[in-house]
Amino acid sequence: QVQLGESGGGSVQAGGSLRLSCAASGGIFSINVMGWYRQAPGKERDMVATIARGGARTTYAESVKGRFAISRDNAKNTVYLEMNSLKPEDTAVYYCNANGMATTTGWYGELWGQGTLVTVSS
Repeated sequence: QVQLGESGGGSVQAGGSLRLSCAASGGIFSINVMGWYRQAPGKERDMVATIARGGARTTYAESVKGRFAISRDNAKNTVYLEMNSLKPEDTAVYYCNANGMATTTGWYGELWGQGTLVTVSS
């Protein structure tokens, strides 16, 4: 079964740092784009950062530019999100996303992780 597993969420004070990890498993050959999205209570899910397969092309939400950094390890089918200078408004459930996955059981257009909660207190 192809799935995404996130880890690294938790509670931190404003100004602190956290690192999220997301590993894809289940016979993965390749993943085109991996990314992180977040959903705060009562709000829609928004893109935080994405990274293309080669790692050179990244996109960030304006609100996290200069504070967050996305990276990936294709050998481990894992994407990371380094979050620094965290603010209370960064509080949300963070979801991992994989877009365009070639696997032993076929092609997957899009897959989501179960989410990990990040809470930033002031």
